[in-house]
Amino acid sequence: MPHEYSEDNLIEKTAIDLFFNQLKWDTLLAYNKEGFGEGSTLGRLNKKEVVLKKIFFEKIKEFNPGLPQKAYEEAYSTLIEESITKSLAEINYEKHLLLRNGIPVDFINEKGEQIKNKTLKVFDFDNADNNNFLAVRQLWIQGKSNRERRPDIIGFVNGIPLVFIELKNPTKNVREAYDKNFLDYIDVIPRLFHHNALVILSNGRESKIGSITSKYHHFHEWKRITEEDEGVVDLDRMIIGVCHKQRILDILENFILFDNS
Repeated sequence: MPHEYSEDNLIEKTAIDLFFNQLKWDTLLAYNKEGFGEGSTLGRLNKKEVVLKKIFFEKIKEFNPGLPQKAYEEAYSTLIEESITKSLAEINYEKHLLLRNGIPVDFINEKGEQIKNKTLKVFDFDNADNNNFLAVRQLWIQGKSNRERRPDIIGFVNGIPLVFIELKNPTKNVREAYDKNFLDYIDVIPRLFHHNALVILSNGRESKIGSITSKYHHFHEWKRITEEDEGVVDLDRMIIGVCHKQRILDILENFILFDNS
C-alpha cells in the first residue's frame, strides 16, 4: 500500500526508507553531521566536491585491477574536469559518455611500456550488486560565490551523483520544486549536475521525472513498474520504479539520449 503522506510523516524520511528497506541502497543523513578529510564518512575534502572520491576509487580499482595508481588518478581527474566555455548540457553529455563507455587513460605499466587510451570501466552494468549505491540526505554543496545549497536527496552510484531528488510538502504543488528549488540549484551549484542522469520532483502524492535540461512541461510521471500494474503517480512508484539498482543502470546505459541537432 502507498504511504500516507502528511506534515507529521515527513516525506523525505519516507523516501529514504524506500531506498534503504525496499531497494537496499545504503543511506546517510549528512546534515550537520558530515566531517571532512580522506578518513571521513564520505571522504570529501570540502563542500565543493560532488564526486565521492573514496568510493569512486574503490570501485574503479575493483573493476580495473592491477594498474598503477596514476591511471586511477587520471581517470578521476578526467571525470571531474570542468570547462568554463561549455554549457551544462555539453558537459553533461561528455560526462555521460565517460560513465557509459568508460574513461580513457594513458600510463606507463610495470614493464615501462607506454599504454595509451586504455578504457577504465566505471560501472558493472551486468551485475548491479557489484556497484555501490548510496542515497544521501541534506548534503551541503558549495557553489558559485561560495553560496551553499542542501538538496533533499542525492543518489550516488559508485560515488557519482546520478540522481537528484527534490521533495515538497504534500500541500505544495510539484511545480514549486521545479521553479523555486531545482532551477536555483542549477544556477548556484551546477557542478552537482555535471554527471546527473535523472531529476525527480515530488510532493509525495504526485511525482515527475525529467533531465537537467527539461522544461517543466517535459517532466512526466513514471506510473508503472510492469505493464500489468495499475497506473500510480505517487513517490513510492517513482522511486521503486526508477531507482531499482538494475533498472537505473539500464536507464543510464541504454535510455538516455542527447539531441545534437
